[in-house]
Amino acid sequence: MVDDFAENGLLAKAIDGFVAREPQRNMANKVSESIKKQRSLVVEAGTGTGKTFAYLVPALRSDKKVILSTGSKNLQEQLYSKDLPIIKKALNFTGKIALLKGRANYLCLERLYHQYAAAGDLDKTLRVDLARVKNWSIKTKDGDISKCTTVTEDNLIWPLLTSTNDNCLGSDCEHYNDCYVVKARKRALNADVVVVNHHLFLADVVVKDTGFGELIPKADVMIFDEAHQLPDLACHYFGQQLTSRQLFDLAKEINLTYRTEVKDMSQLQQCADKLQKCTQDLRLAINQQSPKGNLRYLFHQEDVRKELSYLIDALTFCHEVLQLAVGRSSTLDNCFERVGQYSMLLKRLQQTDVTGFSYWYESSYNYFVFALTPLSVADKFTELLAERKGSWIFTSATLSVNNQLDYFTKRLGLTDADSLILESPFDYIHQTVLCVPRYIPSPNEQGNAEKLVDILLPVIEANKGRCFFLCTSYAMMHALAKQFRELTKLPVLVQGETSKIKLLDQFIHSGNALLIATSSFWEGIDVRGDTLSCVIIDKLPFTSPDDPLIKARMEDCQMQGGDAFNEVQLPEAVITLKQGVGRLIRHHNDRGAIIICDNRLVMRPYGATFINSLPPSPRTRDINKVKEFLLKKVNG
Repeated sequence: MVDDFAENGLLAKAIDGFVAREPQRNMANKVSESIKKQRSLVVEAGTGTGKTFAYLVPALRSDKKVILSTGSKNLQEQLYSKDLPIIKKALNFTGKIALLKGRANYLCLERLYHQYAAAGDLDKTLRVDLARVKNWSIKTKDGDISKCTTVTEDNLIWPLLTSTNDNCLGSDCEHYNDCYVVKARKRALNADVVVVNHHLFLADVVVKDTGFGELIPKADVMIFDEAHQLPDLACHYFGQQLTSRQLFDLAKEINLTYRTEVKDMSQLQQCADKLQKCTQDLRLAINQQSPKGNLRYLFHQEDVRKELSYLIDALTFCHEVLQLAVGRSSTLDNCFERVGQYSMLLKRLQQTDVTGFSYWYESSYNYFVFALTPLSVADKFTELLAERKGSWIFTSATLSVNNQLDYFTKRLGLTDADSLILESPFDYIHQTVLCVPRYIPSPNEQGNAEKLVDILLPVIEANKGRCFFLCTSYAMMHALAKQFRELTKLPVLVQGETSKIKLLDQFIHSGNALLIATSSFWEGIDVRGDTLSCVIIDKLPFTSPDDPLIKARMEDCQMQGGDAFNEVQLPEAVITLKQGVGRLIRHHNDRGAIIICDNRLVMRPYGATFINSLPPSPRTRDINKVKEFLLKKVNG
């Protein structure tokens, strides 16, 4: 193993510009040891460690079945298309590698034929898109919708032509042998290394048996990159949700089957129409309330209670009608099952006095979500590790708080796991400066966007843009964007005005832009070189205590005699801040400034926890010193 990462090792011979790094070698050795001993391992690998290669080399050398799980579909594609081919070639690895996505990424032939049979129900635009998909379906080998060049991935036709765990007919489907999901799973079963993402992995763990059960095969080695996302995601997946989309889809499917397969049962249309109307009326009643909040409160509102009782009646009516059609259509049999599940789930969601869960809802003008989320998944995860023996490896650049990994390990019940914290090999002392400017307004002060722009615009202009301004709210993002656009000629790019990928392209190609964004730009963004040399953060990213899940976790912590701020809010904010700060230095030659516009970092005792968790940048409160530091870079 050591030889692979040496200056004259296999990686150096195969990869141009490969630099031997001690932290990378240490991590690779530890991963290799964990695989051999079938141990769990938690590794925080600071930016620049080269953690991807540090787990890929021992994984491919292990001669074991490996599942690699990443934080997003983009990272999944990068691992499969870029990183794995490099290591495969360097090690002369001859095993099979497969990419496995969730079922919503594959065309469903059953739904395609169904929609085609009732295409008259669709509007003109969707009919055109349906025809394009039909043409593509004749040529595609794997049914991966991202490869359909004539219809974009966010097109409204896809939800009609892809399956979910709810509506998949499994082995009862007449297209089962040609099913792209089944084929993808077969490729995964036969592969030595399978690349998935956390959403798919967790959905798979809790999936109901749909005739062919789980998609992800069992493996000896499980590696989770971007593992800091797992605890929150696991809470959502181990919980339960009922959405307006599920109810509307059910109504549509009953109606579609009546029009195409069981034309002699007009009651099918009646019960489907009633379900659709009651769901719509409930959505309208919920829209009179706050856009998100506690289900306990929502279900006590008179209008909502009334519409909820009508929805329960509509589901009962569907149950009675579908019972008469059992055995006449696989699709209707599936709908019959779903009606029972949704009715049970609605009852469970109304039992808001069961402890250990957060009961919450979210709504907008076109959807609602009812959810119950467990406050802890430690027990579930411990069970999972016991049931699936092997080596479980969790890694990310941001797992520790105050140089301790306890917050992460406790949330997943990894009390037994080995651990390792590797500092970034980057020279933060010389490459960066961290500033909390003097005279900045307090975070919630009236008109603070205008004051921040006054203080920061000279620095941004001296740096010729090349700056990310990361905000903790949409309101602040829009307020800052308005001010900056009035006062500077630099290009000002704002999240939401075009896609994330286009925004990043514009930022990189302009070379002098200010990009103002919120949460989705705090992590997973990699801009190297001079294009980005200043990251500004509007305030410490504490999650609002009104957030239903955080609120419930805080209440639960207090009930157990804990300190909700120090044990829940603070560590969450530290990890998020580390992610934001981590956007700046992505390479040994990068250099730049981090500006955090929050006095609490230096005025409150807990500020030390944040500072101790960040890279060791020299600190100043003088904005002019930041300007000098950046001007040295600008002038070369």
